Amino acid sequence: MDMGLILNTLRDPAGVPFYPIVFQALYILTWALHIAFVLLTLGGMVVSIVGHMKKSIDDNWKLLESHMIQVSKISVSMLIVLGVAPLLFTQVIYDPNWYVTNTLSGLWVVGFIYIMLAGYSMLYWFYYANKNNSSIAGVVGIVSLLLLVFAGVLMHAFAHESIQVDQWMNWYAPNGIIDNSGTNLHIDVVRLAFMVSLSAPVVGIFLLNYADYFSKRDDYSVDYIAFARNLGKKITIGGLLVSAVLFVLWTFTLNMLFNPLVIAIVVFVLLLLAMAIKGSNSYVMTLVLVVAALLISTLREVIRMNIMSKYGYTIYEYPMNIDWPSVIMFLATFVGVGFTAVGFMLTLSWRAGRTKGVYTADGTVTKLANATVTITVLWVAIFLGWGIIAVFKNFL
Repeated sequence: MDMGLILNTLRDPAGVPFYPIVFQALYILTWALHIAFVLLTLGGMVVSIVGHMKKSIDDNWKLLESHMIQVSKISVSMLIVLGVAPLLFTQVIYDPNWYVTNTLSGLWVVGFIYIMLAGYSMLYWFYYANKNNSSIAGVVGIVSLLLLVFAGVLMHAFAHESIQVDQWMNWYAPNGIIDNSGTNLHIDVVRLAFMVSLSAPVVGIFLLNYADYFSKRDDYSVDYIAFARNLGKKITIGGLLVSAVLFVLWTFTLNMLFNPLVIAIVVFVLLLLAMAIKGSNSYVMTLVLVVAALLISTLREVIRMNIMSKYGYTIYEYPMNIDWPSVIMFLATFVGVGFTAVGFMLTLSWRAGRTKGVYTADGTVTKLANATVTITVLWVAIFLGWGIIAVFKNFL
């Protein structure tokens, strides 16, 4: 069976609305952002559960636990929002792969939504149960973590199945008998273990940021800041060592151990390890971590491209029909609304969090707020106006 012919036949006949490499770059960027919040959620949940178990004997754990539950709640929201973008970009340039995955694992694809919903809901239950000192808070937190981890395993399985082109027919029709149950589920244990292990250095560096951030406030004791910083340092160092071993093992199984991109990732991991041991500025460490995340995201894309190229499938030959109005609208939304609104919220959060008591916005925050409202109103007016014109032009 000519899998290359099948792959190219399954492509959307309408083509793509812009240059494929742009969608590829956006995929790499948005996946890196998405996985960062996935890892922060998992790491934050583990820290909060441990804190719940130790809070009766250590007030430092009690305060840290309550904060990390909040961090996990916000991170889940962010990972859901940011998870939509890489999925959409995947469907644009790798639509055959996504269609096949949904055929093989359709039941799990639908179930993922409910599992994620249950895990997220139980995270809120954990928050309120902990706040009210409920005796079942710890159990609820553990169940929530397990559900969120299972959701992550499912998404990993979908991504893994989508690139195993040589196994598709064996999975769909084992021994010549079609399996349309949608219950196929196949994982790469080493790759999954590596990805999950990254939650340790991510939450560890976050705790270092946390300690530096709140060290400017006089309502947090020196002992508590030192506690958070020491905990973050230990988790970061231990997590980086484990992740490095698993990463080497994973790339070895792919025969890519000496690939320049793999070597670059190892260098950045070693740099992070040295910075953590030395106690370098945590914000600089975060920037290094961001670069490492982008490199790992790029490596995933390189692996997929290498596999797909064996079957004569390349995104750069995808039929293209440029739709300039859609492209302009997307870029205006991404840059204008996105950057301004996100910049406003981040600036507001940063300054409010470092202020004891009630925070009063200064000139910069006020200007950003006014700009965000103005740009959003203009965007809504243009979006609706554009839509109404299109409706009248094409249907009336």
